[in-house]
Amino acid sequence: MSVLSNFDQWKEFLGDRVQQAVDTGMAHEKVDQVAFRVGEYLAEKVDPKNEQERLLAEMWRVSGDEDRHALARMMVNLVTHH
Repeated sequence: MSVLSNFDQWKEFLGDRVQQAVDTGMAHEKVDQVAFRVGEYLAEKVDPKNEQERLLAEMWRVSGDEDRHALARMMVNLVTHH
């Protein structure tokens, strides 16, 4: 099973990557920027594998740049504040 096929596994995977970035000294603002770039990549290159990812993809698609940054920050918050 791919990490993208199960949303809980995806959140755990993303949370681990965020924590690694913070542990290496990356500022939270930089983490948010990276999350935004990951969101852009996923929206352009990856087909959603489950209902949650389809919802996120649709929200990303209909949002402007400012809202996409907010959505990326919310995803970081979701995976770092269990």
